[in-house]
Amino acid sequence: MIKQIQCDAVELAASLVKIESTNPGACEGRIGEFIYHYLEKAGVRPEKSLAAPGRFNVRAVLEGEVKHPALIFICHMDTVVKGDGWNVEAFGGRIEEGRLWGRGACDMKSGLACALSVFAETADLVRRGGMKLSHSLVFIGTVDEEGDMQGVEQAILDKWVTEKDWVVDMEPTDGQLQMSHKGRTWFELEVQGVTAHASMPEKGADAVAGMSAILTYIRSKILKCPVHPELGPSTVTFGQIQGGYSPYVVPDKCKATIDMRLVPPMNTKKAEEILRTAIEEGKQQVPGITGSYQITGDRPWVETHPESTLLNELRKAICEATGMPPQISAFPGYTDTAVIAGKLKNRECMSYGPGSLQQAHKPNEFVLTTEIERCQEVFRILVRNMLTAERAL
Repeated sequence: MIKQIQCDAVELAASLVKIESTNPGACEGRIGEFIYHYLEKAGVRPEKSLAAPGRFNVRAVLEGEVKHPALIFICHMDTVVKGDGWNVEAFGGRIEEGRLWGRGACDMKSGLACALSVFAETADLVRRGGMKLSHSLVFIGTVDEEGDMQGVEQAILDKWVTEKDWVVDMEPTDGQLQMSHKGRTWFELEVQGVTAHASMPEKGADAVAGMSAILTYIRSKILKCPVHPELGPSTVTFGQIQGGYSPYVVPDKCKATIDMRLVPPMNTKKAEEILRTAIEEGKQQVPGITGSYQITGDRPWVETHPESTLLNELRKAICEATGMPPQISAFPGYTDTAVIAGKLKNRECMSYGPGSLQQAHKPNEFVLTTEIERCQEVFRILVRNMLTAERAL
């Protein structure tokens, strides 16, 4: 019998937290090199792919008898910025009283550590003849998930992932299996008016008043959209508004950003229809204004697919590791796997990882070490059950 080595995902997660990879900020250079060398020490040949100037994805493959579908562990290497309000060292990687503290501990360096450690354990078993893979196992580390998601976009272009693969990211999911996502559509809207003295507003066209009428109309329409049984309602947020240049002048310009989180049957095309109608409503209420817009983000919604092979295999692995079936729910944000699902129409993409999203992006971010250990064991079982014709020898 060939005994499986045991990699300590908790200690690895602490090491990763100590490497700052904030986005914007330090970005992923140092952590990417760390991961590259970690994979080399695991006996595989990793590769890099440039996704943005100075920023590269990392991939390693353990080839099985069948290349696709492969089981893909995909994890982003960046974190949000440190921010203010910390009472612990943000990049200290301190483990105390069962908690790992630091920026990225929860989102998602603990999940990254689980993926890397299980990949390294599997590579060791394969190299020593203790395991034969029926399907390939792939690790992908991406850049810029906390930004414009350039990393996963490049991974798709590089064909590192296909529409056939089983793809899981290790985002913090509170022990739940999460497959569905609201769509994310972003607009930049500009209203043009005509300046005039504030004492004679009828001589001008108030761009801010026009914008107000347009945004009010948009909000009223989004609030009336159908509610999805799993994803809930569509929502809209007007994150930034800029307009005018003097308190005493009718403003001739106003700009706003619009963030829509859409659920079926709403989509970007229907959202555009609402926006165009809203501009016409604004022109009626404030004669003389004009409006224009551009789409700055278009990510489709993703629904849960109960027939998914990966969903059911992950559910079985979680039951085996914990003794309890997991809850299946929607992911509140947007992830690398959601991009893959939307771009490639892949119905085998989901999230499962240690920690709680409520801790992500906050000061004093932490993850319970028991969460890391649980997820590491789940992924060990998943690899064994999905990728081997027989149990490890």
